[in-house]
Amino acid sequence: MRITVLAVGKIRKKYFRDALEEYKKRISRYGKLTIVEVPDEKDPENLSPAGEAQVLEKEGDRILEKIPEDAYLISLALEGESPDSPGLARLLEKLPHQGYGHVCFLIGGSLGLDSRVKEKSRMLLSFSPMTFPHQLMRVILLEQIYRSFRIIRGEPYHK
Repeated sequence: MRITVLAVGKIRKKYFRDALEEYKKRISRYGKLTIVEVPDEKDPENLSPAGEAQVLEKEGDRILEKIPEDAYLISLALEGESPDSPGLARLLEKLPHQGYGHVCFLIGGSLGLDSRVKEKSRMLLSFSPMTFPHQLMRVILLEQIYRSFRIIRGEPYHK
């Protein structure tokens, strides 16, 4: 299976980059993982609602340009479904049987994802009603992808 993580912004902290590299290495035993970053927009503290909409639109344009055409799209969004780890594993296990050998996870910037991106997605996925920094969210996502592959293969993984 091919997996793409398409995310807004760069990973700036070394400890996040190190964690991502570790999970990329682990996932490589199960499939091909590609991480694509698009530039984020500046979003000052006191941004008006119109300014926020403009930031989301610009970041959304960048994401939409990079979405792989053959992929099953899953957007990370607070309002999405919240499966447990075995549930996510079942989803990933079923996709190739439904004609999808490629899944693309979409992660927005600090303001989230533009509505056009969410509408294009086949699934909205939420890890929690809490808000996480998008850099940390990438690490959490890769850990759950890795965990899913371990579950699918019946391999042990700590609980």
